Amino acid sequence: MKFPFTVNDAFWSRYQELVSDVVIPYQKQILADELPEVEKSHAIENFKIAAGESDGIFYGMVFQDSDVAKWIEAASYSLMLKPDEKLENELDELIETIGKAQLSDGYLNTYFTIKAPEHRWQNLREAHELYCAGHLMEAAVAHKKATGKDNFLKIMEKNAKHIADRFGKDKERGFPGHPEIELALTKMYDITGNKTYLDLASYFIDERGTAPDYFAEESSRIDWVVWGNYMNNPEYNQAHLPVREQTKAVGHSVRAVYLYTGMADVAAKTGDKSLADACEILWNNIVEKQMYVTGGIGSTHDGEAFTKDYDLPNDTAYAETCAAIGLIFFARKMLELNPNAEYANIMERALYNGVISGMSQDGKRFFYVNPLDVNPEYSGKIMGHRHVLPHRPTWYGCACCPPNVARLITSLGDYVWLKKDDIYYSNLFIGGTYQESDKNGLGIELQTAYPNDGDLKYIIHTSKMENLKLAVRIPDWSDGYEITVKGKTYKQPETLNGYLMIEDTFVEGDSIEVKFTMEVKKIYANVQVKEDAGQVAFQCGPFIYCLEGIDNQNDLLSLRVKADGNVTKSIKNDVILGEIPVLEIEGARLEKQKSLYNYKKPSMEPVILKAIPYYLWDNRGENQMKVWISEVM
Repeated sequence: MKFPFTVNDAFWSRYQELVSDVVIPYQKQILADELPEVEKSHAIENFKIAAGESDGIFYGMVFQDSDVAKWIEAASYSLMLKPDEKLENELDELIETIGKAQLSDGYLNTYFTIKAPEHRWQNLREAHELYCAGHLMEAAVAHKKATGKDNFLKIMEKNAKHIADRFGKDKERGFPGHPEIELALTKMYDITGNKTYLDLASYFIDERGTAPDYFAEESSRIDWVVWGNYMNNPEYNQAHLPVREQTKAVGHSVRAVYLYTGMADVAAKTGDKSLADACEILWNNIVEKQMYVTGGIGSTHDGEAFTKDYDLPNDTAYAETCAAIGLIFFARKMLELNPNAEYANIMERALYNGVISGMSQDGKRFFYVNPLDVNPEYSGKIMGHRHVLPHRPTWYGCACCPPNVARLITSLGDYVWLKKDDIYYSNLFIGGTYQESDKNGLGIELQTAYPNDGDLKYIIHTSKMENLKLAVRIPDWSDGYEITVKGKTYKQPETLNGYLMIEDTFVEGDSIEVKFTMEVKKIYANVQVKEDAGQVAFQCGPFIYCLEGIDNQNDLLSLRVKADGNVTKSIKNDVILGEIPVLEIEGARLEKQKSLYNYKKPSMEPVILKAIPYYLWDNRGENQMKVWISEVM
């Protein structure tokens, strides 16, 4: 099976090739503990021990199984991009081990099978059994799509049956402390048609936050904990209210957006308007009051969580890579509910900034935290800043983000286009071809140099199609556009929910050309975001820009942007980064004074500030970085 959209794009094809050729083999070596210089994973070894193929004790986080699951998912998507017999055989071998690790009743979790079998299903708040099951289900679905084999899917159907037999109405009460299984069950439903999975996803969603407090009751029954954190804070798990009554995104940010993704998918599949309305309310709270300009979410390291509206510190930001990925999942499902360019705009913002910043350009280093202001003198060193690393590590003890990036990039073909009600929505401007699988065989090819410019050329591939409806997103960063359809100017296009609506009869080779203006834009934060008062950020196309010390005399603290100064964009060739878009910004540098405090205002000298796309920072060595820069008149 192939993705509905095949990427053929100068920017994203490189990323997909990097993940397939470098990242996936590299991560497999780490998961198998074959790289002694990288932090130990033991994740595959845990499965071997549970399967009886190896001796030893469990090592790692309680959710260590999920690292393997996300790697399998990424590897499966890679097979959908290009055949790889060696990789497919590796997957079959690993899946066979996972099958042996499964207990006869369908239970599958190496932590509890090896380390604490007497405690299984006792601590849903902390123990991540349902979370790990969800990731394994997603991996099984991806593997089935990629290979046509059902060996992994059968394992996870047995596991899903075990869970469905245990939890639900008129059964044992419960729901996951870390949402994930909800969105995975809807994928299981999609590929099998088994409504049990959709019903179970609905149950977990509907039961969350209802009285009496399930997690409080659960903790009263047991005398052990995994971490013991946030035990009396139901907001941390989004369990403080029934989901339809929740109006603000709270708690652990990844848990939140995974939950909201499942909610949106269930709402789309069941037609549940109250659930869809709740999703929209939560979406609006995130993107209007709790999202960084990079598309990052979760502003504090304390619980990796949301805090309060407009609390978006830059130098202590958390903005976990997984959270930005989860926001993309949420956006994609909101588009399925209600195609609106707002969701696609945010999906693009997170993708080009908050996600790919999480991986170095060689594919072997990863950020968990994505700050907007870094000073290596403080970041990673002093109290309150130790989570903000100035340089990407090779791996983590909690390695949720690296394989998450890999699975998103290899599955990018699922996010570019959307077909709904006979309308073809072009949501992400990525070169390649969307191909219908039905009898008309419609193909829509997009040729573009995006993100370096805003020119798009859609070429229609079909013998003849009457009343083809194409909806092209109007990006929020553009101030205007021109449209040419079949060589003629399209003067007054209809717009709907932020899309240009084009309807016509097309034959093979007909084209639609859309040219969006792409100027450098200044961004100012809401005045209620106190950290950004008096500061400015820069955007051109989908990219948010940042200043790095290496380009600015290794001193960003003294720099200021001139309010009425010129900003120019050009393509520069960097020795390490290659050809990249660079901004040159008129500004000033404050003099450095000797005293801690002074009665004399520091003098300023004019300078040209240089900025690069945020996702590229920390690829040329450890140095300062800033997204928001003070502006002077």
